[in-house]
Amino acid sequence: MKVIPAVDVLDGKVVRLRQGRYDDVTVYAEDPAAMVASWVEQGADIVHVVDLAGARDGSGDRDLWANLGRTGQPFQLGGGIRTPEDADGLIAAGATRVVLGTAAVWEQGVVAAVVAALGTDAVVAAVDVRDGRATGAGWQDGGRDLRVVLVDLVEAGVSRVLATGIAGDGMLTGPDTALLDDVRTVAPELALIASGGVGTLDDIARVADMGVEAVIVGRALYDGRFTFAEAARVAAG
Repeated sequence: MKVIPAVDVLDGKVVRLRQGRYDDVTVYAEDPAAMVASWVEQGADIVHVVDLAGARDGSGDRDLWANLGRTGQPFQLGGGIRTPEDADGLIAAGATRVVLGTAAVWEQGVVAAVVAALGTDAVVAAVDVRDGRATGAGWQDGGRDLRVVLVDLVEAGVSRVLATGIAGDGMLTGPDTALLDDVRTVAPELALIASGGVGTLDDIARVADMGVEAVIVGRALYDGRFTFAEAARVAAG
């Protein structure tokens, strides 16, 4: 299993939200591009970037895309990617993968078009889940039934899904293993990236034992609960 560090961006800064609340923000760094480069220098194969304003408002920050692309480092980015043209622009700017969130929940046709244009390896479908419903619009809408969304994503040609338990995100209370089990049950053919709640090395070991492809870690790394190297060693078994 791989460990993917998270770089969440709001107002040009690296931040973390608690449970997706835009009024509960902790700022960790001033330069997202430098943070991406730092994680790669520490050994990350890819960094997960979220444009939080883009996710909420539906318009991606193309200056952010360009700044990240100029680093030459591998990153995947979500937030405000709502059309095939958005996805094409992000890849052209230098992203390794496009992360579709709101589109993954509500726009099966958009997802299918992006997969057809970019190839399945360049697309990650993000399902951010609260009470069994996958949400969009920066976690601000009512969402759709997770199982229905997963079936739609498989039909759209997606091969990789990122599952986040919103209740645990930024809380360091442990991963939502029930959510991961649900995704595996409904769509076993999808490569699975786990996200949300990781607070200890034991949490990483638990997720690794579930056979997921990767786990995204944010606040625990920024708070110094363990290092990236420690996490990677545990993830590798």
